[in-house]
Amino acid sequence: MLLLFIGDIVGRPGRDIVIRGIPGLIVRHKIDLVVANAENAAGGSGLTPSIYHDLIRAGVDAITLGDHVYRRKEIYSVLSSEDNIVRPANLPDEAVGRRWTVVESRDGTPVGIICLLGQLYMRPIDSPWRTADIALAEIPSDVRVRLVDFHAEATSEAQLMGHYLDGKASAVLGTHTHVPTADEHILPGGTAFQCDVGMTGPYNSILGRRIDRVMETTVTSNPTQFEVASGDVRLCGTLVEVDKESGLALRIERLCVKAAELPELESLANANS
Repeated sequence: MLLLFIGDIVGRPGRDIVIRGIPGLIVRHKIDLVVANAENAAGGSGLTPSIYHDLIRAGVDAITLGDHVYRRKEIYSVLSSEDNIVRPANLPDEAVGRRWTVVESRDGTPVGIICLLGQLYMRPIDSPWRTADIALAEIPSDVRVRLVDFHAEATSEAQLMGHYLDGKASAVLGTHTHVPTADEHILPGGTAFQCDVGMTGPYNSILGRRIDRVMETTVTSNPTQFEVASGDVRLCGTLVEVDKESGLALRIERLCVKAAELPELESLANANS
């Protein structure tokens, strides 16, 4: 089976390219499951119920979040009621939302999904290592395909998580830095790994925000509003082919779709509808 994991969706530009592009990508690559990190989808920080529903209607099957999980309090209702969205598992037990979930792919394969926050250069958080062990043990043993979104700042910590879960997860894919890394590979135990799958949003920016605003504040210390940028919008993510019986990865491939490709993708989707 083939999974697509989409990196941090940033603001309206990121949402729009996902909504327009996903139906065609599913047809082009014969994708069985689409998972997206959407913690920055609402104005660059957080997620709202309406945006959640827009993404699901477009063909996203499951959503992971990160350190901005509760930036928009209105998402509490979705986190409490829907079974295809997870908050970081290493938040306190009392935190709103699911620590892990299982969703069914288009070919009927159950897929376990977890997201974890890193500890290096992040706010204080429970151990992602022990939490990963607990969450994976809680997922039913017959769910062989398992995807872990590691939302972390440091590439060294991401690499450690990949090796820690090698052979225990189908894929350990990083988010949070908004910069795609060229280190996608399959680890010795059969786990697909990449430090960061990249951002889905405007790349003529500073991590999705207007360059002029970030530059002014950085250089002069004068506060500005870090608005979402608009130029060079790309959908970035990673494709992982998984053996459904063993749950181990067979192939990993970076994906980057530019806005100029949308008409072709929309034609594919329309022809298949």
